[in-house]
Amino acid sequence: MSSALALSAAVALLGPPAPARAETPAPGDQAAVTQTLPDFRQSGCRKPSARAAQGTPWAQVYLRPEAVWPFGRGAGVTVAVIASGVDNGSGMLADRLRLGPRLHGQGDAGRDCVGHGTFLAGLIAGRRTPDGGPSGLAPEARVLAVAVTDDAGSTTPELLAQGIRAAADGGARVAVVGVPVAAPNPALAEAVAYAATKGLLLVAPAGPDGQSTNGAVYPAGYPGVLAVTGVGADGAVASGAATGPGVTATRGGRVDLAAPGGAVGGFGLGGGYATGSGPSYAAALVAGAAALLLSRTPDLTVDQLVQRLESTAYQPGSALPDPALGWGTLDVVAAVTALPGGGGGQSPVSADPVTVPPPADPTSVERASALAAAALGAAVLVGLGAVAVGLGRRRGRCPG
Repeated sequence: MSSALALSAAVALLGPPAPARAETPAPGDQAAVTQTLPDFRQSGCRKPSARAAQGTPWAQVYLRPEAVWPFGRGAGVTVAVIASGVDNGSGMLADRLRLGPRLHGQGDAGRDCVGHGTFLAGLIAGRRTPDGGPSGLAPEARVLAVAVTDDAGSTTPELLAQGIRAAADGGARVAVVGVPVAAPNPALAEAVAYAATKGLLLVAPAGPDGQSTNGAVYPAGYPGVLAVTGVGADGAVASGAATGPGVTATRGGRVDLAAPGGAVGGFGLGGGYATGSGPSYAAALVAGAAALLLSRTPDLTVDQLVQRLESTAYQPGSALPDPALGWGTLDVVAAVTALPGGGGGQSPVSADPVTVPPPADPTSVERASALAAAALGAAVLVGLGAVAVGLGRRRGRCPG
């Protein structure tokens, strides 16, 4: 009993042991991916990244997807990436990529001039690398690529509407809409409603990457779409991520959930390492978490899926929904392992999530792992001592 209590205390203090090396976020990285290519006419398409990962990306350490992979890795779930296309030339998705339509320009959805859709797909379902580098949250999920932008990354409400319908008709259970538009549109609203009838969860950024906004963007501004903002390694809303006055607002930007979105590391064009900052990357991570949850509990409805993600989030300690963080910051472990309530449409219940702040540098992760090992060793010694005392009492060698 004493050893079990000691072990529980160690886990509660530290959480599961973190990977041995954690990448330090590096804003301004030369291999940064952006939502659009403003200099496309002068420089052409984005060049492939030749950089190698320097440890595990901080967002992956923070979200700990490997803790729930024993329950499912996304197998059997299709996630649509509605963005600039998905280039699988590096093989990061193996045979799990299916090409949907390209709704603007020449070629198919496997051509990605911007690199943004490829990066989002890697965050969702990229293969697990053996060297401790990046991995998608759901590394066995299938990806349906739907290209809705021009070669500079720009799109229109009509193209987004067509892309959402293609994702719904293509059998996707989850879709991330990588690029928002600034104004509502009847065709887009109808496409969002159509997706709901097909059982498709739409996840969208609550604002454009790299820009501040005081108003709603779409499709995140529509009811039924999970609007996501990004946070940095310090837990604060990342630069350029959107905030709004709450989930009931219609004239301002709405935020339902937050997830890592500042200096997020992952797969760039060509399979090299890249980083990206903004709510679109946070939305991709939420889509990956939804795929993990569906791979364990495939009969969840869209409403139940959203409820599980929101009710298990790390709460910000303010009145909910919080204007900046919505219902809180994504907790993958709690979302996947929470048990449903006792009927009657109750919210899922789970133990209070362990707050594990992302490491500021690799040495902090090593110290945490060492402390966890020491606590575990102490628990084992306590347990052995209890066993020895019990045996001694039975043999009459130890006073009672």
